[in-house]
Amino acid sequence: MCTSLAFSSPALFGRNLDLEYSFSEQVAVTPRNHAFSFRHRPSLAQHFAMIGMAAVAGDVPLYAEAANEKGLYMAGLYFPGNAHYFPDPDPQCDNLAPYELIPAVLGACETLAEARRMLERVRLIADPFAPGYPLAPLHWHIADATGSLVAEPMADGLRLYDDPAGVLTNNPPFPFHLTRLSDYQTLSPRPPENRFAPALGLQPYGQGMGAMGLPGDASPVSRFVRAAFLKAHAAFDGDEATQVVQFFHILNAVSMVRGSVVTPEGRLDETTYSCCIDARNGVYYYRTYDASRISAVSLLDEPLDGEALRVFPLERSPQFHYVNRHI
Repeated sequence: MCTSLAFSSPALFGRNLDLEYSFSEQVAVTPRNHAFSFRHRPSLAQHFAMIGMAAVAGDVPLYAEAANEKGLYMAGLYFPGNAHYFPDPDPQCDNLAPYELIPAVLGACETLAEARRMLERVRLIADPFAPGYPLAPLHWHIADATGSLVAEPMADGLRLYDDPAGVLTNNPPFPFHLTRLSDYQTLSPRPPENRFAPALGLQPYGQGMGAMGLPGDASPVSRFVRAAFLKAHAAFDGDEATQVVQFFHILNAVSMVRGSVVTPEGRLDETTYSCCIDARNGVYYYRTYDASRISAVSLLDEPLDGEALRVFPLERSPQFHYVNRHI
């Protein structure tokens, strides 16, 4: 359960990671000369540098989402029951394991157009990273300053969809989400017009009534609609710092409160972290469920031509600023 947002202008990208457990995630910076190895194609010894959230196994960053130094963003979101991976490679295709897709695309592609051309050749193979690492059923959100697209691995191959809403959640497949937005086309951030019975002289009795009917539950379809509405109307004036904070406000509106969603196994789903990547300045911002203060890691402050992977453990403890306490 996750929600991804892509703003072309300003170039801000990020997501909520909704999960009932931690996957030992850390912010990881992969410099240009840290080699990526692949199962069915040659290694990528040199590539664009990238930053994102990853579980690090040995010296391998298993990215949940990341952006490269050119401003291209990519995130994997849960897609159970629909994601299809093939058992065998096809010599006519670019064969990749699902965990290899983000480094392959972000390592080689500078733009969304280049990513689309690469993805048109990709065949995803059912290869887990290693024993004990589950083969996660995923679909992907890819974006840059020109727009965004969705890649969904289906039984007939990897389907690519333009994403004019700039939003991705989970099931059902992406075309359903876009179609369902038509059910809410009468909603507005402005006060409603009385079309019910003009002769009655009905008047709004509070602010926000133009959006009555906007779904508020945590299901993927409802989060997609709510995120699309907020993204379409959120004001992004002010400086870059204010814009980043506004991005987090949208993510907060589609986040999961611990205890409000219980999995079939009886576990508590929650938004373990939220992130915003400022592609203009190469900064990865994040906050975790218990540590609401926004932390930041700058890609451009790292040695981009290096070889060593850099990892940054997450801030997880609550922090409070006491304005009247004397130390």
